[in-house]
Amino acid sequence: MIQGALLLAALPAMAASALAAWRINSNGVLELRTSPSISLQAFYEAGKGNVGPRVWVDLPGAPSRTRSIRGNGVLREVRIGKPDPSTTRLVLEFQPGTRLDPRRLRLVGTSRDRWKLDFEGLPRGSLRTIGEGNLNARTVPWRSSPGFTPGYRRTPLSSAGLPTVPRGRYRVVIDPGHGGPDPGAVGIRGLRETDVVLDISLQVARLLQAQGVQVVLTRTSEIDVDLPPRVSLANSSRATAFVSIHANALSMSRPDVNGIETFYFQSSRSRALAAAIQSEVVAASPGSPDRG
Repeated sequence: MIQGALLLAALPAMAASALAAWRINSNGVLELRTSPSISLQAFYEAGKGNVGPRVWVDLPGAPSRTRSIRGNGVLREVRIGKPDPSTTRLVLEFQPGTRLDPRRLRLVGTSRDRWKLDFEGLPRGSLRTIGEGNLNARTVPWRSSPGFTPGYRRTPLSSAGLPTVPRGRYRVVIDPGHGGPDPGAVGIRGLRETDVVLDISLQVARLLQAQGVQVVLTRTSEIDVDLPPRVSLANSSRATAFVSIHANALSMSRPDVNGIETFYFQSSRSRALAAAIQSEVVAASPGSPDRG
C-alpha cells in the first residue's frame, strides 16, 4: 500500500530523528529504515542548467548532525539536513541531464518501519550502492518530547452501500491538487491544502476500487507534478472521467466567497458528473454554502 503524507504538528527541537538508516542501491532503489508508524513526505524538483534534478524526503525529528556525502555515477550528492529544528531532510541530488519521471516516483511503505522509492529509468550500472546505517536492524520506536501529537487521525471510510460496477468497465483518474513544493492554500495552524486533498484522494481511490472502478492517481505522495503531465496521464489512460480535488482558500476580507463548488468541462456528461459530485459533497457538509 502506498502511504500518503499526513500533516504533522510542529515537533520540539529536542526530538531525535526518525531516520535510522538509508541506502540507494546499484539498481536505483532508495531504501529507508525509520521509526515505526511515522508519516513521511517526498518531494521532487526538476533540474535546470547546471543543476540536476533533486528528490528529498522529510521525516520528523532533527538529525544529530548535518552532512553531505559525495555520490557516484548519476548521483551527484546525498545530503542530510535540518530545514527546521523538528525535521530531518534526506536530499538526493542527481547529475545535470539525468532524466527522472515524477509521475513514476512513488515512496512506498513496505512495512511499519521500511520504505522504498524506485528511480525507474536510470541507466543500468549508472551508480554504485551508497548508504548509512544498518537497514536490517530492529528499529526502536521513535519518541518525541511530551506534548507532540499528530495533526489528525481518521477511521477509513466504508464502501458499504455504494453501487458496484463490472470490474474494468470504468477507469477514473483522481488528481490530488498541488503537491511537493506547491502546498496550495495554507489554513489555520499551517494546515496545507496538498495534505488535505492527498488524504481525500487516497480515500476516494480506495472506495472506487472496492466497488470495481479502476483508478489512476496523478500522484500518491508529496511530489511536484506539473499541470501538463496530469493532463497527459489522463488522456493516455483513456479515462472515463478525470476529477481534480482541491481545498481552496481566500482572504477573510471576502467572506462572501465561501462554500462548495464544482467546475466541469463543457459537455453534458461532464455537467451531469459535476452536478452529482456537487450534490453529494453539499449533502455531506450540511450548512456549507452551495456555490453550484
